[in-house]
Amino acid sequence: MRLLFDSAKMLLLDLASTFLFLALVLLFKNITLAVVAGMALGAAQIGWELARKQPVDAMQWLSLFVVLASGAAALITDDPRFVMIKPSLFYGVAGVVMLRPGWMTRYLPPIAKELVPDIAVLFGFAWAVLMFASAALNIYVAMNYDVVTWSAFMSMFAIVSKIALFAVGFLTMRLIGGRRRRMQVAAVAGALNTRSAS
Repeated sequence: MRLLFDSAKMLLLDLASTFLFLALVLLFKNITLAVVAGMALGAAQIGWELARKQPVDAMQWLSLFVVLASGAAALITDDPRFVMIKPSLFYGVAGVVMLRPGWMTRYLPPIAKELVPDIAVLFGFAWAVLMFASAALNIYVAMNYDVVTWSAFMSMFAIVSKIALFAVGFLTMRLIGGRRRRMQVAAVAGALNTRSAS
């Protein structure tokens, strides 16, 4: 269970600035405040990693780029429809990045890297599909509803869909990994029995 929480923590940290932006729009209905706070958090997270001389993963850089680019565009245009549709572009970019096999490796514990790297690649593609679906849904909601409705719905959808896919991926990898480990142990035990019998 600890591995689940550690992996979830890393994923949530990568998405924190996006969630902060959506939450502040929903709570205060102030796009400028939400944009500035999201940009500050995204930059602070990368700054913290660099100050600690930790490697910064491609997904972390993508997250920062999304926050800074969308934030700057929102501040320059002051157009809520532009802000509302813009995340679809970045969902699309995230989906393209997530089509890279093995991007999920950063989030896996060592045992999963050993036993289920192929399953992780499949779930990496599932994440890409979720990003593309989120992009399409975001455009639909942005074009048909106001800022508050958009923020509430997309915040909830973003959280629930990501938690659901994360949980399904984690449980699937855990079950398949456990089965593969038992098969490895049985194969080693069978080889030892064969050797001792001869």
